[in-house]
Amino acid sequence: MKILLLGKNGQVGWELQRALSVLGEVVALDRHPAPTAYGTLAGDLSDLDGLRDTIRRVAPDVIVNAAAYTAVDKAETEREMAHKVNALASQVMAEEAKRLNAWLVHYSTDYVFDGSGSDAWVESASVAPVNYYGATKLEGEQLIVASGCKHLIFRTSWVYAARGNNFAKTMLKLARDRASLNVIADQIGVPTGADLLADVAVAALQKSLLDPQLAGIYHLAPAGETSWHAYARYVIDFARANGETLAVETISPIPTTDYPTPAKRPLNSRLNTQKLRDTFSLHLPDWQSGVTRMLMEVLNK
Repeated sequence: MKILLLGKNGQVGWELQRALSVLGEVVALDRHPAPTAYGTLAGDLSDLDGLRDTIRRVAPDVIVNAAAYTAVDKAETEREMAHKVNALASQVMAEEAKRLNAWLVHYSTDYVFDGSGSDAWVESASVAPVNYYGATKLEGEQLIVASGCKHLIFRTSWVYAARGNNFAKTMLKLARDRASLNVIADQIGVPTGADLLADVAVAALQKSLLDPQLAGIYHLAPAGETSWHAYARYVIDFARANGETLAVETISPIPTTDYPTPAKRPLNSRLNTQKLRDTFSLHLPDWQSGVTRMLMEVLNK
């Protein structure tokens, strides 16, 4: 089996290079041209014609898209680029997957919802993004579904990895230098590890290859829930317990209204994962176990 992976150097893409390797030949690309067995290719989602040409030259059995425009605040002003990468490139991938009878595996976000209420969102809940990033990701989903291609779309939240920047690393850096921190306490969600996103996608893909009826949209996040404030406390308490010298003494909870950003953030990012767990017979670990593993890696570097 031949798999085309786009976004190979992102947090999720890096983990997918490992996870997908058990399934077959993986042609892994980022935005920059690189030599492959199919010629010099790039996986630049902002170049729609180039993207289509790349897919046609590889002719994969599976396209896995781990690339996206993820600068949530910048998306409010860089609308054309965000729309091209998150929506129009998804359409190109879906059209080519349909033509090849290939699968398309794609990642989306809880930002397709408006963040109201306190119930965990189910896949069939009404969508209403509160920012432009969410709107482009939703349009990408809709274009994939409309294409009629075989697809697995995984909506997730609060993605992190030991590789690259993440909220936990930022909190640790600030905690080393500052006596007090203010952290938002009224946004509720689940920190999701890139390794979990890769491993679950591969497990789901393996079953779906045997049963195309499993195609669809799924919510993927660990068990439990937390706020950014409680997440920060967990990270800092863990680091201290493991010998880190930190200057921070107080971590104060603040409302979202005290920290205005160009793009509005949803308050409720909880995702109901029952459909995923039932369909693929999966157990999802609690969020603390993944964060702990990531922190052990970060602190021991």
